[in-house]
Amino acid sequence: MYKHLFFDLDHTLWDFERNSTESLCELYETFRLAEVGVASADVFNQHFTVINRQLWSDFDNNRLTHAQIRERRFRLVMEAVGVTDHSICDDMNERYLQLLPRKPHLMESAIEVLDYLKDRYVLHIITNGFDEIQALKMASSGLTDYFQHIITNQKAAAKKPDTRIFQFALETSGASLRESLMIGDNYEADVRGALNAGMDVVYYNTATLPIEGPKPTYEIQHLKELMAIL
Repeated sequence: MYKHLFFDLDHTLWDFERNSTESLCELYETFRLAEVGVASADVFNQHFTVINRQLWSDFDNNRLTHAQIRERRFRLVMEAVGVTDHSICDDMNERYLQLLPRKPHLMESAIEVLDYLKDRYVLHIITNGFDEIQALKMASSGLTDYFQHIITNQKAAAKKPDTRIFQFALETSGASLRESLMIGDNYEADVRGALNAGMDVVYYNTATLPIEGPKPTYEIQHLKELMAIL
């Protein structure tokens, strides 16, 4: 029944956690963070992960802009590890944004699954990420050629879970709701957003989190499960 598949990018296909960890370890060494009191690269990464996740949640809920995420996250991380000198934070953020999208790591079996799907469906991306950054991620990891349209919040002038980004994706791709399926890891942005737009959705729930809200059309814990559904 489906003809068009709409994938989220970060945490669904592109392994954000692994790629970010590698980038942060490089920052730790480049900026000699041990010398200013940051205990280890692991500690630096742990605080960044928590803070960055919260900032993006605030962004999804219209409490922050992209620019504010960039401005705040490393300042908040340095405060969290007890460093009051923020003079290198802007440089760290700039370097992070140079390193991160050039990392190639994908979620397990991503290419195998995309190879299976590419001749059976028309594939697209719907992402809340930055246009330029997401394009670099896809190029660096070999994803670009699999997808016909890359729908970002900047192009749609709306972001998940706003139903307008899903409507924009349908208009751009020429797909109908009936023949479209969203696949993503974020319950609020991907699942609730797609369902509110009237689109079927696969919840890629790797952590088997409890569902508090409308049930997705499908739920998987591994990307290869898509091959049984599709």
